[in-house]
Amino acid sequence: QVQLVESGGGLVQAGGSLRLSCAASGSIFSISAMGWYRQTPGKQRELVATITNGDNTNYADSVKGRFTISRDNAKNTMYLQMNSLKPEDTAVYYCNAAIYTHTWSRTPLQYWGQGTQVTVSS
Repeated sequence: QVQLVESGGGLVQAGGSLRLSCAASGSIFSISAMGWYRQTPGKQRELVATITNGDNTNYADSVKGRFTISRDNAKNTMYLQMNSLKPEDTAVYYCNAAIYTHTWSRTPLQYWGQGTQVTVSS
């Protein structure tokens, strides 16, 4: 089985920084695209940033220039460096990964982490 475990969330003042990590473990042959999403109560989960296994990145307009997504394929780990945080960045952040679990897998399976809370105070 596959597990994604996020870490690095917490409480920070506006203008501060946090670094989130997402570590994948278990039955993993290879990882395709990975991404960070966030959700606030009563709202749909929204995309924050994605990164392919070729390190092509994509960001939501609201975080461009402030957040940086990266990955370490040797460690099956993804990161999100968040700078210049704003109160509106407050949310539960989830990591997502498309994972081939076996050498014979034709399509990757989508996995989600349990989420980590980020709270930005004004």
